[in-house]
Amino acid sequence: MSPRTYLLAAGAFAVGTSGYIVTGVLPAISRDLDVSPATAGQLVTAFALAYAIASPLLAAVTGRWERRRLLVIALLVSAVGNGLAAIAPTYELLLVARVISALGAAIYTPSATVVATTLNPPDHRGRAVAIVFGGLTFSLVLGVPAGNLLGGSLGYQGVFVLVAAVSLLGAVAVRVGIPTVAAPPTVKFRDRFTIAADRRVQYVLAITVLGCLAAMSVFTYIAPLLGEIADVHGTTISVLLVTYGVGAAIGNTVGGRLTDKFGSRRPLLVIMSVFVVILATLPLTAVSAVSAGIVLFVWGVFTWSFNPPIQNWLIELSPANSGLLLSLNASGIYLGVGLSGIFGGVVINTAGLGALPPIAAIVAAPALLCLLLANRASKRDRQPARTPELAIAD
Repeated sequence: MSPRTYLLAAGAFAVGTSGYIVTGVLPAISRDLDVSPATAGQLVTAFALAYAIASPLLAAVTGRWERRRLLVIALLVSAVGNGLAAIAPTYELLLVARVISALGAAIYTPSATVVATTLNPPDHRGRAVAIVFGGLTFSLVLGVPAGNLLGGSLGYQGVFVLVAAVSLLGAVAVRVGIPTVAAPPTVKFRDRFTIAADRRVQYVLAITVLGCLAAMSVFTYIAPLLGEIADVHGTTISVLLVTYGVGAAIGNTVGGRLTDKFGSRRPLLVIMSVFVVILATLPLTAVSAVSAGIVLFVWGVFTWSFNPPIQNWLIELSPANSGLLLSLNASGIYLGVGLSGIFGGVVINTAGLGALPPIAAIVAAPALLCLLLANRASKRDRQPARTPELAIAD
């Protein structure tokens, strides 16, 4: 495994923290800018939707750019967005700053994943993907609690300054430590998105959207949910979230190793099946602090072991279009994240908190069908997904 892969993961930690950090400082933003918590929460939605829309478009626009240069620019854009967030005097300008930060993240994560697979041999591709996504995992595990902790002493502005500084350091590390990586063969702009018409790609992307929607709709409301079903509050919930984060870190690593050993499809079938069962039974199993800790740990393992096989499968479908496909997958992730709060709120208001995990499991179940259909289609059509009129750059 190339040690340079860990530099790419450091950049992923920077842009991941940029995305998640608002969750930890929402109360301070709501108070200082005199907006409701619900309005402040739209900063999360704006970031997610901007990411989802921009990622494939920016992948197409920057398709000819040398990869290291692209990664550095992405981290600088993230730094600018967070710097603007630190000095934004109004909610509206803070919203604009969050969109700018999302553009940097939308460029960086898919590109870093492709570069990581380029720097490592094919039989380490799953682990390379896992290491890059490990940066995102640790941004969730460490970045959000740190933002919540530091927000009290530094204010949300100081937290955004720190995130901007981390993004700048990431840009320097990538520029110094990553070699130049040529852009993939040029594909005509109008042909770039024809790859999305391949039914195998559509099935795999549907798995991503449904899985993320189900997982995040429950995770978004996990604190009140645990309060209701396990009667735990305050510090206990914080400890339980750490157990989830530890499980996520382990799951991300295990997912990469399983992908390298068994391929994408068999691990995904097991991961998704267990994932659905965990959600469906969560109100019955997480009924005390101890049992909730076990359930959240296992849930974290299976939720975060999902990414390496999915991304590896997309790369296998069309290596020449891997950057665009991973951008579309990133869009699927953030589309699921962006819709999860709305979906979870609707379920809670109509059926109650306890009904949320089982209903989320029902939403996730069709992902298993998509997995079986994608596997069948891949067996029937083993050649790479068609991309018309490939134009190799001179």
